[in-house]
Amino acid sequence: MSVEIGTIIEGKVSGISKFGAFVDLPDGNTGMVHISEVSRTYVSDINEFLKVGDMVKVKVLSAENGKIALSIKLTQPKPERNNNSRKPKTRKPYKPAPPVTSPGNYEWQSSRPESPSNFEDMMSMFKKTSEDKMSDLKRSSGESRGYSRRGGSKK
Repeated sequence: MSVEIGTIIEGKVSGISKFGAFVDLPDGNTGMVHISEVSRTYVSDINEFLKVGDMVKVKVLSAENGKIALSIKLTQPKPERNNNSRKPKTRKPYKPAPPVTSPGNYEWQSSRPESPSNFEDMMSMFKKTSEDKMSDLKRSSGESRGYSRRGGSKK
């Protein structure tokens, strides 16, 4: 009997390590089942699933350079999904955005008691507020605590 990729054959567990199990195949070859291919559930200790001498069905995954990779979990039926285990997705009903009645609620608009009547007035108010803020920032960052960022102390 030759080992062909994709075939399912029965073998005997001949050794166990922390990373997988070695399985003797009927044709005299030995393949390895990696710990991730032992079961469809998480396997932290392979000894909880397999013992030396166990007969197992394995699927041949690959056979290269004398190494045969096997899988036990691919010979087992896939567990059925329980459709009730997931919450159904519920969508929120579509709500259209409220109509825009003003160009925006910006700080420079609300801080002034009079509202601008046209675009030029709005821009001049925005520019004035921006210049005020920039001068405040320059003043606060220009204050020195007796030293310079570039090194040395201020005299």
